[in-house]
Amino acid sequence: MSSKPPKAKPDEAAEVPEKKGGKRKLILIAVPLVLVLAGAGLWFSGILPHLLGMDKHEEKAAEAAKPVPPSYVEIPEMVANLNNGSRKPSYVKLAARIEVPKPEDVDKVKAALPRLQDLMQTYLREMRPEELRGSAGTYRLREELLVRANAAVAPAKVSDVLFTQMLVQ
Repeated sequence: MSSKPPKAKPDEAAEVPEKKGGKRKLILIAVPLVLVLAGAGLWFSGILPHLLGMDKHEEKAAEAAKPVPPSYVEIPEMVANLNNGSRKPSYVKLAARIEVPKPEDVDKVKAALPRLQDLMQTYLREMRPEELRGSAGTYRLREELLVRANAAVAPAKVSDVLFTQMLVQ
């Protein structure tokens, strides 16, 4: 028979520190995790930013984001002869308003009004009567006048050109 030494039974005292160490690890992991989850819940519910005074910035941003109604500047009526290419003259009579999104830019636009009229008159004189026919022709004219208006009043901005009267003869 072989004489094997009997297996040593682990001490119960040795097992206890292992269990305490496991509980300690669990506590060291669980407590910060619970705190982080509670903080995230408070943050996303809006309670924590309110307590920290961070919601005042959002209120100021909301006040600043309120839409301001645009201002309109009347352009005096213009009459221009069109580039007809024949002996019979053709004319366009145009009255318009320009839309300025910022009220503080209205004075800048009014100061640049002579330059704006010159650019519009020059463009109108190069147009042919057939280019102004239909809604597509009116749309192209509006887009071209908008580009010229923004060039004339820079650094102010014009957001739209509105026709109040347009007569092609």
